[in-house]
Amino acid sequence: MADGKPTILMLATFAMEIVECGGALVKNARAGGRSHAAVALCRPENRQDAARAAEVLETSVEFLDFEYGHLAPEAGPKKKLVGVIRRVRPDICVMQDPEHSFHDLDPDRRLAMILYLEALALASRDFALEDLPGLEPCPIPTVYYMTPERPNCVVNVADVWEVKERAMNCLRGQQQFTASVLRQRLPAAALESLVGSELARAGDLELGRALHSVLDRSFHVYHGLLSHSRYALAEPYRRQGSFELERLVG
Repeated sequence: MADGKPTILMLATFAMEIVECGGALVKNARAGGRSHAAVALCRPENRQDAARAAEVLETSVEFLDFEYGHLAPEAGPKKKLVGVIRRVRPDICVMQDPEHSFHDLDPDRRLAMILYLEALALASRDFALEDLPGLEPCPIPTVYYMTPERPNCVVNVADVWEVKERAMNCLRGQQQFTASVLRQRLPAAALESLVGSELARAGDLELGRALHSVLDRSFHVYHGLLSHSRYALAEPYRRQGSFELERLVG
């Protein structure tokens, strides 16, 4: 990263993480860096939408075809991810916070975090060199955990908020899923308090889009302005390890 234009690798278990980190990804790309996402689990019917969202965020994407419910930190999956890491050679790697993943209760997330961290470690060693010809070991990148329980930094996304919303609106399957889950979880009056009575009675896609607009903005305002940040809308991250500074910065 001698030119100050890092390569970011997003290790996503499901495709929505690309959008959740979309501010950091698109801002890196617009500053001349490279942003790339590798998605472990994405149903075939959702891949076109995920690819569209990544395109909006100026981020390349690949799908790793791991099997839903069978993701595990075993030799085969490790080797596949090591190949991705050595090929991309990231300066920065972004993934879900391992602490958060343990009570997220989305399938595969807990084991995925172990798999990702093991693969990052192995990519820097002499692991599977014969099986991955032409892919030399690479340094362990700086790791940032997304949506952490205890963030220690935030990224200003107010200037790219419209881009994040456009990318989210590409994920129609996710929006429909959110609507169907919250219809079951919340009484009608609660849905109406979030999006109004007309949208609360709308179809799943329209309701899901409205819900994400409200919930996503609330999340980013909380981590921005409401957390006494100088940013109105912010993506939270937890950097692994200490920040390394030549001097103190304001």
